[in-house]
Amino acid sequence: MVVGIVIGTFAPNFAVGLAPLSSVFLRMIKSMIAPLLFATLVVGIAGHGDDLRKVGRLAFRSIVYFEVVTTLALAVGLFAVNLIRPGDGVQFGALGAVTPTTTPITIGGMVEHTVPASVIDAAAKNEVLPVVFWSILFAVALVRTPAGPKRSMLAFCESLSEVMFKFVGIVMLFAPIGIGAAIAVTVGQSGITVLKSLFVLVITLYGSLVAFVLFVLLPTALLFRVPIRRFFAAVKEPWLIAFSTASSEAALPRAMQAMEGIGVPRRIVAFVMPTGYSFNLDGTTLYLALASVFIAQAAHIEMTLSQQLLMMLTLMLTSKGVAAVPRASIVILSGTVTQFGLPLEGVAMILGVDALMDMARTSINVVGNCLATVVMARWEGEFGAQPIAVAADASTPSPADEVT
Repeated sequence: MVVGIVIGTFAPNFAVGLAPLSSVFLRMIKSMIAPLLFATLVVGIAGHGDDLRKVGRLAFRSIVYFEVVTTLALAVGLFAVNLIRPGDGVQFGALGAVTPTTTPITIGGMVEHTVPASVIDAAAKNEVLPVVFWSILFAVALVRTPAGPKRSMLAFCESLSEVMFKFVGIVMLFAPIGIGAAIAVTVGQSGITVLKSLFVLVITLYGSLVAFVLFVLLPTALLFRVPIRRFFAAVKEPWLIAFSTASSEAALPRAMQAMEGIGVPRRIVAFVMPTGYSFNLDGTTLYLALASVFIAQAAHIEMTLSQQLLMMLTLMLTSKGVAAVPRASIVILSGTVTQFGLPLEGVAMILGVDALMDMARTSINVVGNCLATVVMARWEGEFGAQPIAVAADASTPSPADEVT
């Protein structure tokens, strides 16, 4: 990012010539949208199909809780980005010379477009909603399939999911070059002042996440009589792991161990925490709301409130398949902005400061899922029955390690 700023400032003509490097990076991101969504959604739904039938009431309560909280996260992000308008003043230059889609987006049109006539065509065009719809139907059908074929197909999807995670890692090895080139092109075309709005975006995200914690998570904890001091003492280490690595996966074993340690039954931790990693990514959904409207503002595309709400509905659906690995939300953001006719170059701009935002949103994902386990334990009337002593030495085996 720093090298890109320097090149864009002192050699603007050369910087503009780096645009192909940024485009290559964006094309690699687009190439993994469909397979990553398909694999993660199928595994997330069909992989928990049997568990959903067994836990019944817990599953229903968890899904309701996840949807309410993530909706509030989207609302906070949408309110903040429209109040502060961090995208005003950003200029895409030649890369951003786009116009709004000629066909207005309506609820009826989106519903019709959601059902693909050909999933292959939808995947080739990176149309996120049709891919999500088809993947959900496929997963539901897989749950109802006999054990043999189901096991084989689920194993294939799990393997595909793992391969795509590695694919994301390989693509992100090119991220420094792609990000540097994108920032260099942006600064070379629009000048150093463009970075002001990017850092306003970062500050807006951090402020929004703080507001989300204070006005959503904290009242939720008080409503369900969660012991605040014990909870934050337990969640401190998983939060720090997630913040420093920008990966929810890295914090998962310690988070499960910590929640058992403060008295959440193992069966609740084992179901709610992994399910929440697919359905309850509060920080990521808030970030997606901010980033998508920021790109529209930067491209001088004024979206009506109804269009923004449709985009939020799209994000609510597509974010359920986001992987708990660094930068995975960029895949969801890329597919959504493409769906709504916004310039993908805006994603490249955001990538310049995405590392600063990724740490914050990922750590809130972990805190939100830890809170969800305690809330579900309270709701089931099983919290704190037999607190488990958590070993200070991470190498010491524990029940949570067995669950993991």
